[in-house]
Amino acid sequence: MNLRSLKVFTLVMQEGTLARASDAMNLSQSAASRLLHLLEEEFAIELFRRDKRRLIPTAEAERFLPEALRILSQIEALPQFVQQIQTGTQDPFRIIAQTRIVNGLIIPAIERLRDLFADQPIKLEIHLRRDLGRRMMNDRYDIGVSALPLPIDQPAPVRLGAAPLKVAIRKDHPLADRAVLRPGDMTGVPYIALDETTVIRRIADQEMATIGAKLDVAHEVSLGSAAYRLVQRGLGFTFADPIALDPELEKEVRLIDWEPRMDIEFGYFIPNPERKTELIRAFEDALRTIYLERCAGKPGA
Repeated sequence: MNLRSLKVFTLVMQEGTLARASDAMNLSQSAASRLLHLLEEEFAIELFRRDKRRLIPTAEAERFLPEALRILSQIEALPQFVQQIQTGTQDPFRIIAQTRIVNGLIIPAIERLRDLFADQPIKLEIHLRRDLGRRMMNDRYDIGVSALPLPIDQPAPVRLGAAPLKVAIRKDHPLADRAVLRPGDMTGVPYIALDETTVIRRIADQEMATIGAKLDVAHEVSLGSAAYRLVQRGLGFTFADPIALDPELEKEVRLIDWEPRMDIEFGYFIPNPERKTELIRAFEDALRTIYLERCAGKPGA
């Protein structure tokens, strides 16, 4: 197998065009195209349909991509593996996680894990949910944690639970003493919305459409952490859950129950469940414990 052909294929799939893939590999487009043809000829498979200058992935290409990424990741990891053998160092415990849950769930769980495995090196990779699917195809990790549903079908997630979405608002706001807030209460209060690629935005938009209500977006951000900081500065309200809100913001930001109720689910996933280690089991226990502590007494937990 020509590994350069395999690399060109994965880059075309990830970057979207042959031009970007060839630039990433410092190749001419004609050379990159020849490498793709070699790969298709070697395996007698059509990976792309040619439409003028565009390459359109086939269903076979979509199925081939996870395996190609796995093979390349294992080859790329060989130098590090050899170095670990030579130096006698431990493999890191590799965690991948969605950005929005790192401070409220992942970091506290890592702290608990270190209490049990003080000398265990840990590698944490943080991704936006829209980028997490590609990373999941590369199985060079031990456990992953994300909001559900996952961006790809495999591996199957283990559900932690459903956390209620609440209104995040500054504690000195006139509405902050309410026990429950509803769409009508938010008239005139700037809505800091997450962008339309996020799970929370889709949940909120679908629920508002269902009840015939509307929240006018005053500000839009792509990260929950940015929305919470804007709330902290008194620029409006957003939706958050007890898992995602940064613990250090709780002194200034209050979470208030929202009606109609909206839930967001969380879970974790293991690429090789049949090879579950003591480390993975300990991290699973830590995730469950932190989740229950953060959502204790909250509806939907």
